[in-house]
Amino acid sequence: MPALVSKSLRDDRRALIGWTAGIGAFFTLYLSFYPNVADSPDLYGEIALDKFPGAMRDLMGGLQGGFSSGSGFLQTLVYQLFGPLLFIMCAAVLGNRAIARPEESGTLELTLTLPITRRRLLLERFAALALSLLGVAAATLVIVLVLSAAVGLGVPADRILAGHTGVFLLALFFGTLCLTVGAVMRRPGAALAVVGTVAVGGYVVETVGKDVAGVSWLRWVSPFHYYLDGRPIQLGFPVWEYLVLAGAIAVLVLVAIPAFDRRDVGV
Repeated sequence: MPALVSKSLRDDRRALIGWTAGIGAFFTLYLSFYPNVADSPDLYGEIALDKFPGAMRDLMGGLQGGFSSGSGFLQTLVYQLFGPLLFIMCAAVLGNRAIARPEESGTLELTLTLPITRRRLLLERFAALALSLLGVAAATLVIVLVLSAAVGLGVPADRILAGHTGVFLLALFFGTLCLTVGAVMRRPGAALAVVGTVAVGGYVVETVGKDVAGVSWLRWVSPFHYYLDGRPIQLGFPVWEYLVLAGAIAVLVLVAIPAFDRRDVGV
C-alpha cells in the first residue's frame, strides 16, 4: 500500500472507529424497534401512513409499503435519510482532511517538500478516503445483516448489499466533492458549505421534485436521484444509476487534479 495512503489511514483511525461505532449504534437502535412496529400494522402500515401530509411523505421517500413491512422499514428509516446523512457527514469530515484542513494548518506544505508530485498526493489522499469509507460501510453492513436476520425483517441479503453499496457510493461522492472544493479553494469551511448545500438541495429536489413539475428536471442533477430512484432495497442493484454515481466521482477527481496542480499552496 502506498505510504501516503497508509499514513492517512493511520491518522484517521480513531475517527473511523468513532464513525463506525456511531453509525453502527444508530442502525442497532432503529432496527431493534422493528418487532414492535411489525406487531402494529394498523398504526405503522401503508394505509395508516397515507394520513401523513403529502410534503412529509415526499421528504420521507413516499413511505411505500409503510413501516410494518421489512423492506419499507429498512428503506424509510435506515436507507432513505438518516443512514445516508450520517455517512455523508463522515465523508465530508474525511474529505476535508485530505487537502483543505492540512493546508489550513500548514502541514500540507511540509508534505509537499517530500519527493512527491501534487497529483500523486491528491490521488493517494482520495484512495485513503475511498478505503476509509469502504471500511465503515463494510463494518456497518455486517451489523445490518446480522440485525436484519435477528429481528426478522425478511429482506434478502443481496438487497441489503445493494442499499449499502448505494450509501457507500453516495458518501464517496460527497467526500470527493469536499476534497475537490478543498483542492480548488483551499478553504475547509467553504468545502463543508458546498457539501451541505448540495446534500440538502439534492435531497429536497429528488424527493419533492417527483410531484412538483417546476423542479422535477433538477432531479437528474441530484446525486440522490441515482441513489434513491432505483429503489435498491425493493428491486436490487440499480446498475446504471450506480455507474452514474461512480462516473460523477471520477469527474470530480479529474477536476481536482489540475486545479490543485496549478495553484499556490498555503497562501
